[in-house]
Amino acid sequence: MSIDSQGYAAEGLHEECGVFGIYGNDSIAPAYACYNGLLALQHRGQESCGIAVNDKGVITNHRSMGLVSEVFDHDVLDSLEGQMAIAHVRYSTAGGSVSENSQPLVMRYVRGRFAIAHNGNLTNAYELKKKLSDKGAIFQTTIDSEVIAYLIAAERVGAGKVELALEQAMKQLEGAYSLLVMSPRKIIAARDPHGFRPLCMGKIGASYVFASESCALAACGAEFVRDIDPGEIVVVDDKDGLRSIRTNCPPPDKKSLCVFEYIYFARTDSEIDGISVYQSRKEAGRILAREFPVEADIVIGVPESGIDAAIGYSEESGIPYEKGIVKNGYIGRTFIKPTQKERASSVKLKLNPLRSVLEGKRVVVIDDSIVRGTTCDRIVRMLRNAGAKEVHLRISSPPFIWPCYYGTDIPSREELIAVNHSIDEICKLTGADTLGFFPPDKLHEMLFCRNAGICDACFSGKYPTPLPKQSLEGKERGGVNFDKKLPCVGKEETV
Repeated sequence: MSIDSQGYAAEGLHEECGVFGIYGNDSIAPAYACYNGLLALQHRGQESCGIAVNDKGVITNHRSMGLVSEVFDHDVLDSLEGQMAIAHVRYSTAGGSVSENSQPLVMRYVRGRFAIAHNGNLTNAYELKKKLSDKGAIFQTTIDSEVIAYLIAAERVGAGKVELALEQAMKQLEGAYSLLVMSPRKIIAARDPHGFRPLCMGKIGASYVFASESCALAACGAEFVRDIDPGEIVVVDDKDGLRSIRTNCPPPDKKSLCVFEYIYFARTDSEIDGISVYQSRKEAGRILAREFPVEADIVIGVPESGIDAAIGYSEESGIPYEKGIVKNGYIGRTFIKPTQKERASSVKLKLNPLRSVLEGKRVVVIDDSIVRGTTCDRIVRMLRNAGAKEVHLRISSPPFIWPCYYGTDIPSREELIAVNHSIDEICKLTGADTLGFFPPDKLHEMLFCRNAGICDACFSGKYPTPLPKQSLEGKERGGVNFDKKLPCVGKEETV
């Protein structure tokens, strides 16, 4: 029985976005630096991308639907002359997948122009947009970023400097946002007070670079300096250089970095808030091996983010690690395909088993998550068709049982397989011999107990901020049904 025959909605699971920016003081072409940075962040969004440049106060941009390599070529990049730039790769977490929602947005207002690039999701966007619309605002897009831009423009009238306008705007924002703002004379980086989304800073000579992940700094030759703190605003311009505004910074115990950055979203060579993504995924595999041991011949990982955990499982269990699945690197991630049909078809094109490795073997296969169940039944069937004698499925994240409102598209409980089925039932649906999910109470161990705070609301239901009122008051698909009984999520279920 195929999991996606159970009637899960066709609305896609969406991923993060990625932002990149550079304030150049050397002979660095900002547009090319952004291009390299966006290539490194392509995993965070594959729908659209864009670069906005500032040439002596004149801001222009180029943005379109498509991958970075499709949207930009030498002619386009050469035309984007300037001394600073911000850039964005997008997957729609709020707003439709259409060209006008691509970023960076370039806004014209009474003080001139500014550009904005945003990663995250506001939980009070509906209320803010209604309030602004009631005052006469006309929105050209359906994305949260435009709401933030309107607030900055409104606050600029009294605040004077754009960074002070942003400081005041942040007091009205709820939810997740890591963003870059570029005015005619400066670049401003900001991270929400909970630090839901990553944002870091680097340097190339005298040029400052900002990026969603440290891997993007390396891609443009920048040296990592530090992470932007939750609630912090960092400003860089020619007059005052680099400076920080920390009036919105909360106590460390309020930090709520999305734990799924470590499990799946971030690239394996990134470090986020001082923790290696690669090492955290290996540690997750070690924990899985201790919690869900099994007799087997080989351990394999589902490319890419399952591989690191598989190595950790192998090291802890002593079962040899093998490459059992080959990935076609030219097919996009199935998790972030816009429709169910696209996700389902791309699985067949994306992964292929190695029969010479799998035939006659008892196989432990590690995957990063089961959300809807789009791929796991096909993977198990694929391994069995390649001759695997037994298939033991291990998942390096806990079961998803609550929606996310902070930019990860886990949209409604009715679409989550772990809400509708017990682990025993999920095991039967996948066709695996056994199934083990990562224990929710071990998430901090996966991060070596060094993280001051994470958001695990999609696993625990413990949200660090108020939830969107419009969802709670009737948006059934996106809302939370607090009366629905949760499944019993326990340890390994054997079928």
